[in-house]
Amino acid sequence: MNLPRLTAKPSTPRASAWRRMPRDSAGRPSQLARSLTAAVLTVLLAGSGSPVFAQDPGQSPPPGQQTEHPELPTPQSPEQNRPGQDPNAPTQQPKPVYGPAPTNPPIPVSLGVSKYNYTHAPRPFPNLLNPYKQVTIPGFGIANSPRIDQLIHDGKLEITLQDTVELALENNMDIAVARYNPWFADTDILAADSGATPQGGLPGEEVFFSTASVPFITYDPLLNFNTGYDDRSTPVNNPFISGTGTATATGLISHTSQYNTQYTQGFATGTTVTATWDNTRSSSSSAANFFNPSVQSSLTIVFQQQLLNGFGLFQNRRNIIIAKNNRKLADYAFEQQAITTVTNTITAYWELVYARENVKVQEQAVTVSSKLYGDNKKQLEIGTMAPLDVTRAESELATDRQNLIVAQTVQLQDEQILKNAITKDPLAPALVNVEIVPTDKPNPPEAVEAATFEDAVREAFTKRPDLLEQEINVTNAAVNSRATRQALLPTATLQAQYLSQGLAGNSPNVTGTTTTAGAALVGANGQPVTVLDMNGVPVEVFEPVTNEVANGTTKQGFGTAQSQIFHNQFPDYQVGVNLQIPLRNRAAQATNQRAVLTQRQIEAQLQQLKNAALLDVRNSYIALTQDRAQVQAASKARELQQQTFDAEQKKYQLGASTVYNVILTQRDLITAQGTELRALANLVEAKANYERALGRTLEVNRVTIADAKHGQIERDTLIPGTINGQVVGTDKIFANEGQR
Repeated sequence: MNLPRLTAKPSTPRASAWRRMPRDSAGRPSQLARSLTAAVLTVLLAGSGSPVFAQDPGQSPPPGQQTEHPELPTPQSPEQNRPGQDPNAPTQQPKPVYGPAPTNPPIPVSLGVSKYNYTHAPRPFPNLLNPYKQVTIPGFGIANSPRIDQLIHDGKLEITLQDTVELALENNMDIAVARYNPWFADTDILAADSGATPQGGLPGEEVFFSTASVPFITYDPLLNFNTGYDDRSTPVNNPFISGTGTATATGLISHTSQYNTQYTQGFATGTTVTATWDNTRSSSSSAANFFNPSVQSSLTIVFQQQLLNGFGLFQNRRNIIIAKNNRKLADYAFEQQAITTVTNTITAYWELVYARENVKVQEQAVTVSSKLYGDNKKQLEIGTMAPLDVTRAESELATDRQNLIVAQTVQLQDEQILKNAITKDPLAPALVNVEIVPTDKPNPPEAVEAATFEDAVREAFTKRPDLLEQEINVTNAAVNSRATRQALLPTATLQAQYLSQGLAGNSPNVTGTTTTAGAALVGANGQPVTVLDMNGVPVEVFEPVTNEVANGTTKQGFGTAQSQIFHNQFPDYQVGVNLQIPLRNRAAQATNQRAVLTQRQIEAQLQQLKNAALLDVRNSYIALTQDRAQVQAASKARELQQQTFDAEQKKYQLGASTVYNVILTQRDLITAQGTELRALANLVEAKANYERALGRTLEVNRVTIADAKHGQIERDTLIPGTINGQVVGTDKIFANEGQR
């Protein structure tokens, strides 16, 4: 008997009824036996119902399997027409579900980006040591969220589609890794606010920082302390200090102490202010110093202002502008990752649903093949069937067994894919051997398509994160281009300096002088010069030495020197302009030309992404339309196959058919049901892909990036997704946040 490929099975009681059936002299079942068998098959088939569905796919699932999806109202089956409506009339297209928000919208699921904010350094007050301590950053925990354990019952993880999406947002490693990127962008803002160069390099960023060559200015105040001590003995070759006629060098003993302080502050206008307060105390064994010891102090204030390159708020804040824009870009990139993850998770969920049902279909096919193979062997034994028909039945059984193994392994693969998507640690002891049981069925959704293709494209252009990312990149490229254009100018620096000095120390209090004999005068011959006194006696001539007579010491020190400084007794004023003119300026020209070329390229890439988005919207719309038609065709084919099966049953009851034909029609019915299931899975996956193409995914699945404006940090970073007790929606993400 030449059998087509079998894809389903009848129930086992029907097979035994076929074997026990009484036969007539020709080997065919008798009329009485056929009638009895038909009655038994009718009861069994009516009791078993559809092997794949316990209900029509257009009907609502049981209450235990229903999930609240405001965007997916329970659809009407194509067969369920309104009273008085023509059954053959085309089904009216449902109205789009995107309208006014419900009065009590469901609480969104937050992605938890705003749990931490790294744009601000620790405050120095009241603890002055805070800026010099490492900020505590919590470690990454690999434990799965507790909700997974709560959903496990009897070794099975029973989850709805909404549970799957929320578990993916809580545990998916792609989201966990991508969540760090906005925090990296926070640190770039912190670096740019200090005047340093951001590191950049995050996903989606085209311009990390401005490449303009601008005089460096740091906005963080810098306080510099310098203290030093110098104690030395210096050999002196000076007769006025060491004396004449000495045989060895005389050492000059000196001691110096320095206490210097400097404060530097830069401003975004291109201004730098430096204040220096120097204090030096020195003492020496030399009698030539007026003050010994002495204190010398000075207060210097230097003001520098860039006049050409480096002038103005824009050029000096260029990296701050880019860093803040890149922070918004990081949110969009993270949103894009969330959309991708949610879409992939939804697809994995429906693939597992289909894989589980497909295993049931393949099991039924093996049962049918086994039954037919056994019946053919018995007919071969009694001589009513050729050996070739038995061989064909055996080949069909082997093929169906292979298909069953493939279906079972695909189910394992799909289950592991979904498990990886919703867990951090799939090898957790409580989860490693758990079977995932999806409870939602792929019911046909109502229309989610935009009214026109132009409306769909317009919506995609305003919602797709990849396009919003590229718009920010265009803005940053324009900022860099403008900054490099100003950097083509020469560098002119206006510098003004004010210096006030003070000098004080200890000095003797002179009240008179005395004259004494000093060293003897020596002639050219090296002999002392002599003169005759009044008695004619030769006497030596000595050099007179005048000595001051001191009565105590006048002591002045640090206070006197500071008083001289602040009373401006010894002022010094300076002003000047420093002009640097690069004669060929090739480096700045190359930087500017590259910045403009980058801007033009990013603008072209934006148009390229828009064209790709347009094609994505068109393709996803076409796929959604085709899958709707495929579901309708598969549903109609399943309905017709049901009618064929019912007719074959009636023919069998009337003796015009055989049990074999009843089994074949039931196999075809199961195949049609499997085709319908595949079409339904394709449809709901196409819906998710269409929503991804339009950028609706997070909105449809009630997911939001929590608001972190003005330093507000969300308290509940996952579910329920609120800030200070208020629900946060996607409309607050970038509201009133212009690109500055």
